[in-house]
Amino acid sequence: MATIDRQATTLALAHALSAAERGLAVIPLSRTKLPALRSPHRDDPDPDPTSPPCHGACGRFGHGVYDASTDPRRIRALFAAAPWATGYGIACGLDPHRLIGIDLDTKSGTDSSAALRELALRHLFTIPETVVVLTPSGGRHLWLTGPPDVVVPNSASRLAPGIDIRGAGGYLVGPGSRTEHGVYGTAPGTAQLAPAPCPRELLRLLTPPPRTHHRAPPATGQHGQGLVQFVLAAHEGQRNTRLFWAACRAYENGMGPELTTALVEAAVRTGLTEREARSTIASASRMTFPRPGPPENDTTPRTARP
Repeated sequence: MATIDRQATTLALAHALSAAERGLAVIPLSRTKLPALRSPHRDDPDPDPTSPPCHGACGRFGHGVYDASTDPRRIRALFAAAPWATGYGIACGLDPHRLIGIDLDTKSGTDSSAALRELALRHLFTIPETVVVLTPSGGRHLWLTGPPDVVVPNSASRLAPGIDIRGAGGYLVGPGSRTEHGVYGTAPGTAQLAPAPCPRELLRLLTPPPRTHHRAPPATGQHGQGLVQFVLAAHEGQRNTRLFWAACRAYENGMGPELTTALVEAAVRTGLTEREARSTIASASRMTFPRPGPPENDTTPRTARP
């Protein structure tokens, strides 16, 4: 059971309510920076891939970023349901700010700030003065806003090594949150700033080019489309699991090879790299159709496969 730090929870709630006053939708987070409330569907039987994900339609808490709100009463109710919460997350991509988070990481062994400066020089844009949140590990979160007609997806190191993007369906750890590694806080002189508009050239880099939509092969039918939609509905923390589950079902139903391209494209749209997606699908193929073992009378030592 989670340890309850009532003082940390009280401070997190106060910071969350303050953020909500600025029009930022929030959810409670645990010390691990994950949503504090578990999914109410965790004990449900295997989900039907043809059914749309709940996203809170059931009326219960525990749907991650889809619980996010600016309503003080709802926020208090969320924190009351998660008394172990020590932080809060700010949902990205929502009106009125349509927040975009530029996460400059320090754990990758690369200088992400230098990488961003290099991108700015190469593509002729300037990062404006905006809210900057300092992370306990020494990283920085830059807050920018996007236009209403552009959806910025989440990504990890796609823009450059060590630069993660928090867009629609993602969230940023809010300043004042306490985690296992320390407290998040705003950089001096930025707390009262409004998130600045994202420069046009940077926004172009953050938005993947429109994909050509290919008709699913006839053999996949409605079930295949349902598996693809199941993967597309994944948010951070679910992407590999959902892709693996969908790929297993595809191979079990004899349409794994035909559906691979569509599943890879769907996984990439959720934030996985193509290499990660293909590796997960290959694992599903091996799991569904394992290689035959040696004959029973064969005693030759075998090297274990990972």
